[in-house]
Amino acid sequence: MERVLKAFCIGIFALPLAHSAPLQADHAETAWKIASPSVVSVQPTWPGYNRPGFGAPQGTAPEGTGVAILEEGLIVTAAHVVARATEVKVRDHEGNQIAAKILAIDGASDIALLRIDAPTQPIEIASDRPATGAHVCAIANAFGLDLSITCGIVSANARSGIGFNPIEDFIQTDAAVNPGASGGALIDEEGRLVGMLSAIFTKESDANAGVNFAVSAELLRTRVDKMLESQDQVEPQPAR
Repeated sequence: MERVLKAFCIGIFALPLAHSAPLQADHAETAWKIASPSVVSVQPTWPGYNRPGFGAPQGTAPEGTGVAILEEGLIVTAAHVVARATEVKVRDHEGNQIAAKILAIDGASDIALLRIDAPTQPIEIASDRPATGAHVCAIANAFGLDLSITCGIVSANARSGIGFNPIEDFIQTDAAVNPGASGGALIDEEGRLVGMLSAIFTKESDANAGVNFAVSAELLRTRVDKMLESQDQVEPQPAR
């Protein structure tokens, strides 16, 4: 996850209720079992990229995450993960590496659509926005280490005007989000998608500070529907 809004913040700390930990852990296990088969790691290649890190070959860009939605083979991810890519592959929850095509990119909301020629398990999209204070979990490919889950709460709803995108409707969460998580799934306790991980707000470095943002499922669905109708944001790009 590259996009970072740097700011000086005053930290306010609160101790969680001890009795809530087992309850959260139980919900996290259930949510993981339901949602993780719908989440993939996204592996783009950018021309001229020369800082791959983690021992990756030159030209290999930072990894991201994607979520299977709506129909067979359709994956949504963050636009900034694949916007400069000449090649995109995804790795599913079983470890299969699959070539992907970029169908459309909506830079205004930081959403991109990919298509793979392989079976997928579309995630269920929540019909209601989670309440502020509700428990949520993030499933993502943090640091390119493959999928993992972190949990927290909805810190705030309907965040906009932050400055990441021209079109914003974010769910703010304190679930840990780190580089590689862009495009990942923010899910409720039932394993339903409530948002797509998009950005973090941090003071000095591109790492979790507990102020993280996911594009709301409502905005995601609206923009994806428009992209599917037109698919003219970019020419579809074949996997290589």
